[in-house]
Amino acid sequence: MKDGNEQRHLFDDPRNVRRVIRSLLTVCVVLVGLDLVVHRHVEHAWEGLFAFYALYGFIACVLLVLLAKEMRKIVMRDEDYYTQAPPSADSEHREDSGDV
Repeated sequence: MKDGNEQRHLFDDPRNVRRVIRSLLTVCVVLVGLDLVVHRHVEHAWEGLFAFYALYGFIACVLLVLLAKEMRKIVMRDEDYYTQAPPSADSEHREDSGDV
């Protein structure tokens, strides 16, 4: 339901989202185009390849996402992890001895 008092945010309008995406794509194209013109001082031969840093960054991001998906399986907790009361050694000792 929409109230008359609901505040509109910048990215609620799809035109603004398209503008941001187009501007980012334009910046990417310009930077890759500058790779043809600007001379870089490289340490290794593969750094001199066309769009090397763009490809390197893209591959690194993809690998980071894939690694994070696998790490999630290891470090993920149950949904009710924070609502469960942890068993403590003191409470078990008191229940057994009847000192409650």
